[in-house]
Parts: sequence; C-alpha cells; structure tokens
Amino acid sequence: MDTNELIQTVLIFALPVLFAITLHEAAHGYAAKFFGDDTAWVQGRVTLNPMNHIDLIGTLVMPLLLYFATSGSMLFGYAKPVPVRFGNLRHPKQDMVWVALAGPAVNFFQALLWGALLFTLGNFHVQERFFLSMCQAGILVNVVMFVFNLFPIPPLDGGRIVVGLLPWKAAMAFSRIEPYGFFLVMFLVMIGAINKIWMQPLMNVSYQMIAWLLSPLDLMVHISV
Repeated sequence: MDTNELIQTVLIFALPVLFAITLHEAAHGYAAKFFGDDTAWVQGRVTLNPMNHIDLIGTLVMPLLLYFATSGSMLFGYAKPVPVRFGNLRHPKQDMVWVALAGPAVNFFQALLWGALLFTLGNFHVQERFFLSMCQAGILVNVVMFVFNLFPIPPLDGGRIVVGLLPWKAAMAFSRIEPYGFFLVMFLVMIGAINKIWMQPLMNVSYQMIAWLLSPLDLMVHISV
C-alpha cells in the first residue's frame, strides 16, 4: 500500500472509528449511571470527547500494525473500557445485561445511520467517492464492533451478557474466565476461528437486518417519485 492510499484510508475511517468508539463507551457509562452506578460519571468517562476513550496501543498502534501486517485483511483494536462497578447497580445481575448491551446497541444504531446517509447521498446522485466510502466505512466499522463485542467471552460485552443471564452458580463459574478472556479472544482472532464461526455469519445477518430496516426509505423514494 502506497502512502497516498494509506492517507486516504485513514481519512475515510477516522471519523467513523472515532464516533463508533466514543459512543460505544459513553453508552456503557450512561447505562451504568441510569441503573445506579455513577463511577464512570464521576471519573469523567461519560463524555463524547473521543480523547477520553482512546487507548494509544489498542486504538491506534495495534490496528495499524495489524492492517499493515495482513495487507488490510485483519483489523482489531480496543478503547479504554469505561469503569463500571456492577455491585453498585440496583439489580447487579439483571442490570449488567443492559449496561453491557448498551455499547453494541449504539454501534448497530450508528450502522443504521451511516446506511441511511449512504442511501440519501445515492438518491441525491452524490458521486463524491470520499463521502460514499466514509459511509460504507461507517457501516463496516459499526457492524464489526456490534458483532465482535457480542462474542460470549468475558470481558467482552457478550460475555457479561451471558454472566447476567446464567443462574448464579453457573454465572460465577463462567465469570472466572475473565482474567484470561482477553488472551483467549486474541488467540481465537489470530487463528481465524472468531472470523469463521462468529464474525462472518453474524455480520451477514446484521447487513440483512440493516437493509430490511432501511427498506422503508426506498419505498418512500419510489412513492415520492
């Protein structure tokens, strides 16, 4: 990849990635505060300022290294997790599910918004490749974050959802995976298992859901014409 192509790729993905990460983490914080834990709020992490959520290694260095090392076929990163003390929640086990789900849900909603913007630009015959590519990047980034974070291994959001849904005894046993969860997930990413058994199937379903949810826009356009 030459320098010009790299710069263009970074510019196309920069805004979608910043929005995706910032709103994902802020959503966790807002949900935690709503259900009784103000830890993130007190620490200033419930904010739309992306600088409060960016992790130098996880958000910048790791994704770039993986992108170059795999010629763009693999992209993985993370932000600073919003601190949540689940014991402070009014109903810890039940509310944990909603706090964990808030981040991925916001990513899915953002994917919808980027899709609606792409549809709108197309219907106004906007042919500027940069803006169209940014919308496509916004859909991709948010669908990836939505699906990946729902992978059912703690400390990912999907793992916390599983802990919240399991009976107490099973939940406590499953939660013991968390100290090793990051390394387990990284291993599964590196051997391609997550991509094959989780990411691709659920991303395809997500794209179909987005297309279905945006279908009324197409109907409205045809009626107005």
